[in-house]
Amino acid sequence: MSRVRVVVTGVGCISPLGNNVDTTWQGILAGKSGVGRITHFDPTSFKTRFAAEVKGFDAESHLGRRDARRMDRFTQFAVVAVGEALSDSGLEIDDGNRGRVGVILGTGIGGLGTLLKGAEALAERGPHWVSPFLIPMMLPDTGAGQVAIHFGLRG
Repeated sequence: MSRVRVVVTGVGCISPLGNNVDTTWQGILAGKSGVGRITHFDPTSFKTRFAAEVKGFDAESHLGRRDARRMDRFTQFAVVAVGEALSDSGLEIDDGNRGRVGVILGTGIGGLGTLLKGAEALAERGPHWVSPFLIPMMLPDTGAGQVAIHFGLRG
């Protein structure tokens, strides 16, 4: 069996402790917890009312209004974290290397928030109100695809 070496050259992070590596790391060192009362919806009808939510993340400031609106939150996190990792690495993507740089991104479910919003729009207002971006935004592979598109990766 041959061994393949992998080298981590850059790091990016969006987490409940911070929206970049430095803030997250400082939170870890300080022993902070990212857990708190749920703020993304009203949790009063649920037994559990706490979660480790990402706080203060402004996708538009990183991606622009148009791109942010066309991405589910998990995809926004992926693109911004990869941008930080690429910047940290010093790797510049150009025509000479874009065919050798690819994306592998793990996700458990994809754009669940987008799917729920689409189902709600369908139930409350009808099919005309379902976004035409519903399917491309909620698929689990959209995160990797948008990272590749955003940074011009083709490997």
